[in-house]
Amino acid sequence: MNVRAIEHVGITVPDMEAATRFFVDAFGAEKLYDMLDAPLGGPEVEVGLGIAPGAVITAIRMLRLGNGPNLELFSYTGVQQSQPVVPSDLGIQHICIYVDDIDAAADRLEKAGGVLLSRPGELPGGDAGEGNRYVYTRTPWGSTIELVTYPSAQAYERHTHLRRWRPGLTEPSDHETQVK
Repeated sequence: MNVRAIEHVGITVPDMEAATRFFVDAFGAEKLYDMLDAPLGGPEVEVGLGIAPGAVITAIRMLRLGNGPNLELFSYTGVQQSQPVVPSDLGIQHICIYVDDIDAAADRLEKAGGVLLSRPGELPGGDAGEGNRYVYTRTPWGSTIELVTYPSAQAYERHTHLRRWRPGLTEPSDHETQVK
């Protein structure tokens, strides 16, 4: 078995067109295609996806986002939906998008209707390094997105030969030439 990468992240949104506009305006996402010709629901779908009885998927849209995983947007009807999770909730609680210019990305996200929870700050601990920064944000519907950039070696790298994935790094052996 050869695990290559995360292929996509699924996000349920309240309004497919508004969410698509947000990801296009904030991150330059590209709409690839819509998956459904008709709504999808019923007992087989409920069991297969582990969703509540009566839930109907009205739309699924695939977006391309830079050089990372794709975004798969879902829109549901027929059930009461919870508020988006926050980082202290159990389960998958945010996505993180790597950007080259975090200040420009934060400004663009705000102009697209997102909310910065603070201004970009220095990454702490094992992620620390000159220019390594992050900021947590919220989409217009409340999902959490972290923006991150780490152009310099990270502090943890002094203690192990293992490396996190970073844009442009295809193999662990490529790391030394990428970071220097």
